[in-house]
Amino acid sequence: MSVYIIAQLKFTRRELYDRYQSRFMGVFRKFKGKLLVADAHPIVLEGDWPRDKVVIMEFPDDAAAREFQNSPEYQEISVDRKAGADAIVLTVRGL
Repeated sequence: MSVYIIAQLKFTRRELYDRYQSRFMGVFRKFKGKLLVADAHPIVLEGDWPRDKVVIMEFPDDAAAREFQNSPEYQEISVDRKAGADAIVLTVRGL
């Protein structure tokens, strides 16, 4: 069953987030994931959404998602994401 990581981001220090983003694909492509969405201009159809960007990644299963999220390579670059953006990050299971 596919697992998705969904991140909703509010930029706090864009230069740090941009440094993270410049290194992201080099790390991400080493894992079994697929980047589905990375939209810095989503259109809000209902309610308040005080965020700047949404990212959705697909993985074949929970183990693959955790392998990426917990990898030393991702942990190294995620320091800049955490310093550069306030994030809500979820893992959800597909149907």
